[in-house]
Amino acid sequence: MEHVANTGIAEAAKYIAAGLCALSMIGAAWGVASIWIAAINNVGRNPSVKGDINVYAWAGFAVTEAIALYALVIAILVIMR
Repeated sequence: MEHVANTGIAEAAKYIAAGLCALSMIGAAWGVASIWIAAINNVGRNPSVKGDINVYAWAGFAVTEAIALYALVIAILVIMR
């Protein structure tokens, strides 16, 4: 009987851990939004730097989005085990 109770607690802990991984995805989405907001503001203030800002904005987007993808992979691994 005790083994069944422990299994239920372990299953609940898996889903809580996956939910916590989802919180990091929210943070990554906020980071991506702030990157693009800053890029648009900078190009609006000085249009001649569009090429330079564009490169850094895409690099920042890629790095920030990688965090969200890592969190998704970790969440899937936690649920599958």
